[in-house]
Amino acid sequence: MAVAVTLVRMKIAILRHSAKGQRGGMMTSGGILGLLLAGGTIFLAFQGGDWLAAAYAVWMLGWIIGPVFSGGDETLRPEFFSLVGLPAPRLAAGLLVSAFVGVAPVISLIALAGLVAAAAPGNALVAVPAMVLQLAIFVLLSKVAVAVLGIALRSRVGAIGAGLINGAVLAFLGQAWVFAVTFGQGGQIPAFVRYLPSGWGLLAVRGEYLALLSMAVLIVLLLAAWAALLARRTGASRPSTRGRRPMRAATAREAVVAKELRTWSRDLVRNYQLTFALAYGVFFAGAPLALGITGMLPLAGPIFIMMASAMTANSYGTDGTAHWLTLMTPGASDVRGRQLAWLLAVGPVALALAVAFTLAVDGPWPLVLAATFALLGGGAGMVPLISVYGLVPGTDPRSRSGNPLRTSEDDGAMTGVVYLTLFLVALTAAPAVLVTSLFGWWGVVAGAVTGVLCYWGLGLLASRRLAARGPELLQLMRTGRRPESGSSLFKMPELSKTEQTIAMICWSFGAIPLVPQGVLAAVFVSTGRLRMSWFLATYMPPGLRWPTAALMILLGLTMYGVGLWIPYRARKRAASAKAATVQGLNHTA
Repeated sequence: MAVAVTLVRMKIAILRHSAKGQRGGMMTSGGILGLLLAGGTIFLAFQGGDWLAAAYAVWMLGWIIGPVFSGGDETLRPEFFSLVGLPAPRLAAGLLVSAFVGVAPVISLIALAGLVAAAAPGNALVAVPAMVLQLAIFVLLSKVAVAVLGIALRSRVGAIGAGLINGAVLAFLGQAWVFAVTFGQGGQIPAFVRYLPSGWGLLAVRGEYLALLSMAVLIVLLLAAWAALLARRTGASRPSTRGRRPMRAATAREAVVAKELRTWSRDLVRNYQLTFALAYGVFFAGAPLALGITGMLPLAGPIFIMMASAMTANSYGTDGTAHWLTLMTPGASDVRGRQLAWLLAVGPVALALAVAFTLAVDGPWPLVLAATFALLGGGAGMVPLISVYGLVPGTDPRSRSGNPLRTSEDDGAMTGVVYLTLFLVALTAAPAVLVTSLFGWWGVVAGAVTGVLCYWGLGLLASRRLAARGPELLQLMRTGRRPESGSSLFKMPELSKTEQTIAMICWSFGAIPLVPQGVLAAVFVSTGRLRMSWFLATYMPPGLRWPTAALMILLGLTMYGVGLWIPYRARKRAASAKAATVQGLNHTA
């Protein structure tokens, strides 16, 4: 109990100090969204059937998948206590108690209040222990999933397997409408949902009290598994002692290419990222096959390129202070070498996907080839550009913790990098897609030209930025503190709580109306093969479907515009205040 109390007090103190500034705005916006989702979940408790069980299954999946992609809650790392001498079960129990402190557990507990509304007559009191046990299962499943993935990322086979599984799961979540239509026809939820661990609390409040015992047993088993995984995590890692072939590069650029290709093949985090992007592209494009829709399958290659760009857009921040080797090498062309290595790692896979899947469904060749060529050049140019302008300080590979997914402490900035990269890389393919829709095969030429221009022009901007700001970027990688005179794409000015919340909501959710409800809805409306889905445009009368899709695209672009305008206005306001202060000092002098 003393250990648990101490860890809880530490967690509260850390959260209290970190709730200021940009992270506080993120917590506020996340809390508001969580309350809305919790309210919707409680509303389902009054609908009858298995809707509440399905909602809790989604919450459980969110607890498992969310921390896997964000690196998990590392406020209190197990490594911090490795020298204290606590037994692994005791440390795991203390960390479990402290894990209940935070915004996410509180929001989940509110959502679990739906058990009270769904309880059978006379079973309202059973809902209280059921809520606590259900939340403990959610938290422990999250901890075990992150710990298992961390262990898996210590081997190449494990990293590839984890990337495949996580990419497939996230793709299926993104295409949830397919499975809602496939399995939920007639408004019925599959009966097996209520027997998942997420539904045991609901079974308990409906009179099946053995479910409470099952929940307690599962908690004990998960706690024991987590304790065993913690013991492995805090143990010493064993470096590879296998011999390596020497590099035989004749120029500095060839040396960078060779170094990058070896990093792509040996760095387990990059193995995971590339495999994740591949699995996401294939499964996201292939999911509509369950409804007999083949139109998205040829897009697997372009989707893979976009996701690979987003996953690797912070390449300099991930590599850390190893960049000093390049800075100390006269004439080294680091950006061009990274671009070429990125193309060699991503390009063959993307072209193979595009050709194979387009051949399988017999077209549309011009659109797929144009988008693929444009996105390859756009990704190769945008990745280093975003990395040097919006670098997020990360943990040096040599200093990574037992959780390899935790490559950066600034989750908000990393989220912004991912969303911005997805948007900008997709934007590079817009001219080629437009030319294809108007002139057919000429779009392929436009895509190739666009890709070459993006590769050369964006790479040139990144090279100049790196040459001008190389020492400052190295200082940022080493200390995590940006020089006062430096500028950054993601350097946020002082914003009020309201401005932070609005900006984070716009950046986090602008993609929903823009891509699925806008762009994809327009594609499906144009084909006329999808009558009903979760796209709002498909429920509108025929004359209003296109205007609805266009309105959603406009709404998404507006949200991104507001997200950019708020910090821009704050910068102008801060600059004006600074100028007024300087003018006042000069006048006084």
